Amino acid sequence: MKIRDILAISGEPGLYLYIAGSRNGVIAESLVDGKRKNFSGTHSRVSSLAEISIFTDDEDVALADVLANLYKHTEGKQTISHKAPEAELRSLFDQVLPTYDRERFHLSDMRKVAQWFNIMVAAGMTDFSLEEPEEEAAEEQTEE
Repeated sequence: MKIRDILAISGEPGLYLYIAGSRNGVIAESLVDGKRKNFSGTHSRVSSLAEISIFTDDEDVALADVLANLYKHTEGKQTISHKAPEAELRSLFDQVLPTYDRERFHLSDMRKVAQWFNIMVAAGMTDFSLEEPEEEAAEEQTEE
């Protein structure tokens, strides 16, 4: 399971693993209950977690990097609940991403990141790194 294959789908709770493309969207499997669904591109906004970034005071930071920092911080265990008090969530992100933009990275975003992280760890994900394009090209050449 790679971060680029994990999907957030608008209007749907949790996260999904990309399975295949379909005629009018994607087929994805819930990381929570394992059920597969077809999501239409016209009715659902599908985003790969590899495409999401977090606002900071400097440059935006890839969500994958934030998740990797969380994984190190928690030593591979789940983090606090997304329903934790605001002060606990802010304290967590002060430690994991101290330069987050306090104006644009809202509490609701923190809750979503914590929830997503816990879902992925529960599903057995341990590597949150983004592959570089050169590595992907080399990987595709060896498969041919």
